[in-house]
Amino acid sequence: MTATRPPQEVPEGAPSTAFNGPTGPTGPTGLIGPAGPAAPPPVSKAPPMSGPMSGFLSGPPLTPPFNPHAGAQPGAHPGAQPGQHRPPAPVRPQPAAAHGEVLCVNAPAMAVSGPDGQLRGQHLDGFYRSGVRTLARMELRLGGIEPLSLQGTLTSAAEARFVGAVRVPGDPDPDPALTVERLRHADGVETVTVRNTGGRPARLPLEITFGTDLGRLADIAAGQRSADLPGQVQSSGLRWAGPHHSATVAARPSPHAVLAGAGVLRWDLEVQPGARWSVELRTELEVVTPAAVRPPTGRGQGVAPPWSTPEVRCDDSRVELLVPRSLDTLGGLLLADADRPTDLYAASGVPWRFGLTSADALWAARLMLPLGTRLAAGTLRALARRQQVGGGARPEGLIPGALRHAGPELPPSCTATEATLLFVTVLAEAWRWGMPGHEVAELIPAVERALAALRANVGGVGSTGDFADSAGGSGPDGFVTDLGRTSEERSARPVPARCEVQAQAHRAALHGAELLEAFGRPGAEEWRGWAARLATRFREQFWIDDLSGGRPAAALAGPGRPLPALASSSFVHLLDLGLAADGAHHQGLLDREQTRVLAQRLAAPEFDCGWGLRTLSAKSPRFNPIGHRSGAVRVHETTLAVAGLAGAGFEREAGALLAGLLDASAHFEGRLPEMYAGEQRVTGCPPVPHPAACRPAAVSSAAAIQLVTALAGVRPDVPASRVLVRPASTAPLGELELTGLRVAGEPFSVRVSRIGVAVVEEASPELQLGAR
Repeated sequence: MTATRPPQEVPEGAPSTAFNGPTGPTGPTGLIGPAGPAAPPPVSKAPPMSGPMSGFLSGPPLTPPFNPHAGAQPGAHPGAQPGQHRPPAPVRPQPAAAHGEVLCVNAPAMAVSGPDGQLRGQHLDGFYRSGVRTLARMELRLGGIEPLSLQGTLTSAAEARFVGAVRVPGDPDPDPALTVERLRHADGVETVTVRNTGGRPARLPLEITFGTDLGRLADIAAGQRSADLPGQVQSSGLRWAGPHHSATVAARPSPHAVLAGAGVLRWDLEVQPGARWSVELRTELEVVTPAAVRPPTGRGQGVAPPWSTPEVRCDDSRVELLVPRSLDTLGGLLLADADRPTDLYAASGVPWRFGLTSADALWAARLMLPLGTRLAAGTLRALARRQQVGGGARPEGLIPGALRHAGPELPPSCTATEATLLFVTVLAEAWRWGMPGHEVAELIPAVERALAALRANVGGVGSTGDFADSAGGSGPDGFVTDLGRTSEERSARPVPARCEVQAQAHRAALHGAELLEAFGRPGAEEWRGWAARLATRFREQFWIDDLSGGRPAAALAGPGRPLPALASSSFVHLLDLGLAADGAHHQGLLDREQTRVLAQRLAAPEFDCGWGLRTLSAKSPRFNPIGHRSGAVRVHETTLAVAGLAGAGFEREAGALLAGLLDASAHFEGRLPEMYAGEQRVTGCPPVPHPAACRPAAVSSAAAIQLVTALAGVRPDVPASRVLVRPASTAPLGELELTGLRVAGEPFSVRVSRIGVAVVEEASPELQLGAR
């Protein structure tokens, strides 16, 4: 599957019409669909890949195409005479939504339907594999009647159960005598069971109508629907053939009749009272024309996930539900490159970004470090193979990433910058958690290339080895901008320096210095010096004084030109300081007083809606509670705020955000979506779902693990044979016992009392323990 559109911006939580698919060393990546009228023009191109990029799709934005004549007289067009009107614009298909669907996922396969279990060929309905819809229609009728839907729910990330009832015609009993149960697996297997609980035999036909268009998930997400392909009889089922793929459905037991033209399999049933009858339906996808690069595979049947399985005992029952279900959903998103099946990484989410998105995969790996370093190791190796190396249009060292919409008050940005900087942090923190030294050493060259991309952006190196960041940097006063832009692009079209990018670059510089020093590579002191100077400039130029005590600028357009957008999605990264030596946190870009002011601001109702942290202040004139960067609650950003505030000692503010997030998790049955609406909480009303949220999403699933382990305060430094445990003194979760964590590759267990005192109950004997 190959994307051909030029790269544009895309709402991160919304679908786009392209995917981060295999394009070879110079092909485009992260290509995105048309943007809405309110969005600023794109500022950079998505960087090319330096290797095969795994992924299936990113779906279409929810906004209409840009109207260049907006603001003109209604109905008029340029040059029109009075009375003349523009011809009507073609009707744009309504993009699909998934917030009310039942989604099963077992990467690279998934299944989508409504709560009744029927696949009607509408919207996203169907079984999918590797981005292709294997089956679009599977509509069941018993005696010519659709079962009355009683329940449709997930039993695991990969499986769902649907229950319906049918009343036998002529039955005098007022209660339905027949129940129909459908057990569905994302891999394309469904078992239908008919039970007769009545007092008379049930003699009636069971008919299931099948059909498929073998459409691409990206096109279907954009609202496009092709006609069904003609079916053919094959063995005990049906077959459909397209130019690149074919699909089959087989039934066991075989049907009594097959109507290929109508796509119907029929069984003539006679079910005695108290008896049941079942049929297994199996859907398969066959590749007719192999792709140039093999699509990614799943982790394989029977292969354990790359993390330990923790046990959580807690006074708060919401946590005991949230943790296992989050791990279950994350397990359904695991992928591997076909030629490196042991290097597992997380797909970004379904249905919109069912593939490798660099930044999301790194965030998931980082947040899962308390359960072991295997997911981080596989993710880092997979991305190192895709890192820009040598010549090319993009700077060396760049980790590929798509463009991302940044909301109504900031221009779009390229996630390659976030991914490249986060790569350094994930490796450094995985090393602290106990990633084997030889595995870390293999990735040090990739870290050096990532730091080289940062070095090129901030102005190179002076003759003494110090950074010439004040003179040669691409951003205002040497601040960091978009790493994916060449020096020519930066000179021709300057862009603002973003608050969160400075925080990520500062953290990457300190983490990079630690890795370089530990593994005998030069440059550590230069990076520490540059980070210190960046912090000084940030405090001087990014802080905006106001009557409420001040706040950081969301971005800096130039000296003395801060962009004052009230965007928590930028601010929370200032609290994410990163793990340092001896279990400490790095010094951040804000001083203690600025951190206190920011903590109070984030805890105020303008940001805290009662369900979590809004991405944009409710006081902003551009606030939109379902805007993915203009007011929605993004789970992993709220988690960063909770962990950062608690670590900085602002436990009251952290506790309020934590309570809202846990309340939301209960309404979502322990399976938090990527985001949901930032509507003000109303008593008796659940959080409003977001129509374009990935559900499940890797970052929100992994964030649930971080949420619990961060409050337990486990901070290891395995290279120094030390682990520090500093839980929140207010014990917001009550008594908490965590077993099955991993530090230095060994089991680690901790218990936190209701008064915030921690006791380590299991740890490697080689670790020196420290606690508050």
